[in-house]
Amino acid sequence: MLVALLDIVIPVFAVVACGALYGRWRPGGDLHFVNQANIELFTPALVFSALVKYPLALGHYLPLLLAGCVLILLPGLLLRVLPLPGLSWQARVVPAMFRNTGNLGIPLMLLAFGEQQLGAIVMLFVLSNLLHFSVGLAILSSGQSRWVWLKNPMPWAALAGLLVANLHIPLPGFVLTTASMLGQLSVPIMLFALGIRLLEGGIEDIRLALLANLAYLLVGALSLMLVWWLLPLQPEWLPLLLVSVALPPAVLNYVLCEKYQCQPKEVASIVLGGNALSLLVIPLAVWLALHLPR
Repeated sequence: MLVALLDIVIPVFAVVACGALYGRWRPGGDLHFVNQANIELFTPALVFSALVKYPLALGHYLPLLLAGCVLILLPGLLLRVLPLPGLSWQARVVPAMFRNTGNLGIPLMLLAFGEQQLGAIVMLFVLSNLLHFSVGLAILSSGQSRWVWLKNPMPWAALAGLLVANLHIPLPGFVLTTASMLGQLSVPIMLFALGIRLLEGGIEDIRLALLANLAYLLVGALSLMLVWWLLPLQPEWLPLLLVSVALPPAVLNYVLCEKYQCQPKEVASIVLGGNALSLLVIPLAVWLALHLPR
């Protein structure tokens, strides 16, 4: 089991480390173009091809989507009333709500639980992405950017994939092959870019980073126990949700907080601290997820 666990965790962190080492060897490169292509092309292609290849009956997956909503929104509500010294409520709730489901979550869960779970993994990612660019931006911008999610290609790719799969719309083989090839680029680019991004910053307030991330893990665990108890979840979904709440805060939280001037330095420390802490938390979470009763 230890070898299986290492086979899951080490490749993920190895690609992140390669990104960090390359960023140190070739500093000053412009990552914006690559990240933009990943957000606007490669990842939507992954979402579309995964949902076509592994069709989801939405009625069957509604409890999973509801659980995903609770695991995102409830930690924000709990952290809204739980003070963390030195942080505004916006700066403390947004990193608690939105975890690194893209760069880290997709490849990690794919390795841990197999390609047959890719459809469910992608739906959790799309849900998080949709809420990040709607609820998250509304929080950070005081309600001024609530409709910006309409410009995000991810939900539209998900909608297209669901329609093609559930309505049995025939597509030429070359369309699906092209989408699949583009989608296969997204995961390694996510991890590689994460390594470069993490190398660019530093943890200025270690105490705040540790305190915030421990609080995030606590409210995530409480939220998970609640959905586990209340919702009719399939046994194969529980490992996905467990790993989801153990993921570190998304790097995108720092980018958005910088854009809206919501304590970006403090949020950067929290994000970097969470990713450092994940070296301990992620292997434990994956081990627990693999040992859950099925």
